[in-house]
Amino acid sequence: MTHFVLVHGGWHGPWCWADQIAALRRRGHDATAVTLPSDEIGPGAAAYADVIARAVRRPGHDVVVGHSLAGLAIPLVPDRVRIGALVFLASLLPDPGRSWRNQLGDERPMADWFYTEGLPKQDRDDRGRTVWPADVATELFYHDCPPEVAAAAAARLRPQSPTPVAETTPLAAYPDVPMHYVGCRSDRAVSGAWATAAARSRLGTGVTWLDGSHSPFLAAPDGLAEVLLTLETR
Repeated sequence: MTHFVLVHGGWHGPWCWADQIAALRRRGHDATAVTLPSDEIGPGAAAYADVIARAVRRPGHDVVVGHSLAGLAIPLVPDRVRIGALVFLASLLPDPGRSWRNQLGDERPMADWFYTEGLPKQDRDDRGRTVWPADVATELFYHDCPPEVAAAAAARLRPQSPTPVAETTPLAAYPDVPMHYVGCRSDRAVSGAWATAAARSRLGTGVTWLDGSHSPFLAAPDGLAEVLLTLETR
């Protein structure tokens, strides 16, 4: 049995992994979904990694899966606790010495839809945290989910602090552990071309592709479970 530590991305929470945990348990495995302090202004990637490390049950064996923004934090976890592997799911990847904001300015890591249809409609609250209108979030994150699932998920999104994006990554170098990248072919958030190049140059690996949107844990949890278990055996 493998225990997976599931780490949500920006604006989300542990609730988004409920169907994924059920899919893994049906296959004889287990998982824990963490709650990142992502609506708090102060904590950055290092604080997120502290939270993730505390969820590891079997040091040296657990697989940590980070979705989207969580990719900025999960490579810091092996400095805190031994793990079996890291899985970057439709994930941002830190570049030592730079912030994610630097990457946004120097590269084009996000999908075209994000720049043309999503970002112009993103908003900020009075604390400078980013928020999404529900209709935009539905199209950005959940466009292939059943309508009722997409609506329920969009309604639960919370503000995201700018700290993990603005700070220079605390990552000095990627850890010496097995690392995998899982991309989504119809992702409207992360660019597939960027993910392919960055996974190769930073993780030393290719991309394992899933059909569908940025949120396979809601759209296709059984398919994602099969991919995670296949990766875990490599």
